[in-house]
Amino acid sequence: MLELMKLLGFSLLGIGAGVSFVIQQALNADLRGCLGSASWAAFISYFGGVITMLVVLLVMREPWLYAASVTGSSWWLWTGGFFGAIYIVVAVVLLPRLGAATVVALIVTGQMLSSLAFDQFGLLGIIQHPVSILRLAGALLLVAGVILIQF
Repeated sequence: MLELMKLLGFSLLGIGAGVSFVIQQALNADLRGCLGSASWAAFISYFGGVITMLVVLLVMREPWLYAASVTGSSWWLWTGGFFGAIYIVVAVVLLPRLGAATVVALIVTGQMLSSLAFDQFGLLGIIQHPVSILRLAGALLLVAGVILIQF
């Protein structure tokens, strides 16, 4: 029963993150319209995220980073923000052109297909989970969903 409750809680968190994603993209797209720039809208979104994360760090009383832990990490581990910025700018540009449902479906499809590859090959330290017929079928159904959303 405890495991079921944990799964339900995690599922609700995931759904909440998905709702938050759509709200973020809609706000960023509207801001882009006001500012006339997808890049500035994305910058403002990231700046707001930085402020929010600073508050979270303070509230959670996270310890400050030490130089040893920073210098002991590989340079590519620090590139997550780069990839996040690409996704935000692209989403800001596409949302007013394609609509929220299509953009989210395309992004989720990209996430699903790349996740299958990352799982299959254990890329970037992810534990390997071989691609199965069921996993491939799920990904293909997602791609079919993207096509259906267009109609």
